[in-house]
Amino acid sequence: MKVPVSRFLSSDDIRERFAQAMSAMYQAEVPQYGTLLELVERVNRETLEADPALAERLAAHGELERLDAERHGAIRVGTAEELAMLRRLFAVMGMVPVGYYDLSAAGVPVHATAFRPIDETALARNPFRVFTSLLRLELIESQALRERATAILARRDIFTEGCRESIALHEAQGGLDEEQSERFIAEALETFRWHREATVDLETYEALNAEHRLIADVVCFRGPHINHLTPRTLNIDEAQRRMPDAGMNPKAVIEGPPRRACPILLRQTSFKALEEGIRFAGERQGTHTARFGEIEQRGMALTARGRELYDRLLGDARRRTAGLDNEAHQRVLGETFADFPNDEKTLRREGLAFFNYRLSEAGGTGGCVESASLEELLERGLVSARPLTYEDFLPVSAAGIFQSNLGGENGGNYTGSANREAFEQALGAPVADELALYAERERVSRERVLKALSAE
Repeated sequence: MKVPVSRFLSSDDIRERFAQAMSAMYQAEVPQYGTLLELVERVNRETLEADPALAERLAAHGELERLDAERHGAIRVGTAEELAMLRRLFAVMGMVPVGYYDLSAAGVPVHATAFRPIDETALARNPFRVFTSLLRLELIESQALRERATAILARRDIFTEGCRESIALHEAQGGLDEEQSERFIAEALETFRWHREATVDLETYEALNAEHRLIADVVCFRGPHINHLTPRTLNIDEAQRRMPDAGMNPKAVIEGPPRRACPILLRQTSFKALEEGIRFAGERQGTHTARFGEIEQRGMALTARGRELYDRLLGDARRRTAGLDNEAHQRVLGETFADFPNDEKTLRREGLAFFNYRLSEAGGTGGCVESASLEELLERGLVSARPLTYEDFLPVSAAGIFQSNLGGENGGNYTGSANREAFEQALGAPVADELALYAERERVSRERVLKALSAE
């Protein structure tokens, strides 16, 4: 019997429930994740108490509501079929592939996308994201090892039968009701669950691990266990400073841009991956490191011009920061990024960042201002501009997190270049251009306020 559309849960509801269920599962699997959440919550609360203006601004822009719920996860899959099925799974939750990331140049044999919501309302409700990497088997130099890995991956199915049925049902009827949604969430969670039993013997694991630890992580287990869930902090420097006192061993440096008055893009840090006991085929015991805790601080989304400036300055800084501890690293970053404007008006006027335009209280009554430019409306206080939050990821930072937690000593010298076409073919769909998404949101907001103010 066909389910009435009115009884379907929204994709936002399903995504929010799934994110909560995954967080609970991961906390049960990695108790230190709970400690991490407590640390971030405490830092955020103290930051807001110390800066009432920030608290007021976040509240006015709807950012406070999403702060506590915000998470991003990361998984790694081994085959095109697995990636394509994940696209269908995430579509149930209103999440689409955004951006193409090539990490092979940084010694990590994967390319990736981020599944996330793109609608402004959906992002405000719950901006759950999953950074999803596809192993590039063609980058394994040994033909015998490559063939062995391919055969192992071909034998597994990372999705339960119930998960496949739920996805097909969603596609057939255009949604899921309450009971169907709960079944989908329960079944989909099994794909991301940790299993202490490897699917290979210890010798195979060690051979793949010697090629690259990430290859062993992807190939040797029943599924793409979620390897971190990342909460959002308002002060990553303070969170990094407190991690050792909370029993966490942080990575050496915070990845991304320096601390600024106007935060840009994404800053990330993590505690080191856990070494966990594994039972291999043949009942032999061993250990594996895969799962870790990560924290992020999000800033504003940059335009293509802004990203070009960021990439150039980051490249300059990286040549000067090799081997430095975090304090010295951040100092050099700050010095280098002195050339990047650090106030919103300049960033907006020079076209370096994306903004969302809204009618101010003064402009809410409308009126005929057809001859006024947007800049004039801003100066008159009829329109306000706030930066769009960066919802995506940085390849260099992602590679830094990977290498910190999986070990850089066997990172590999992969010569494979970016191959977006092959990735999209495996995915079964194109990936959205994140810059185009931000530009469209800015354009719509600008036209909306101009239309409102020009109305008679």
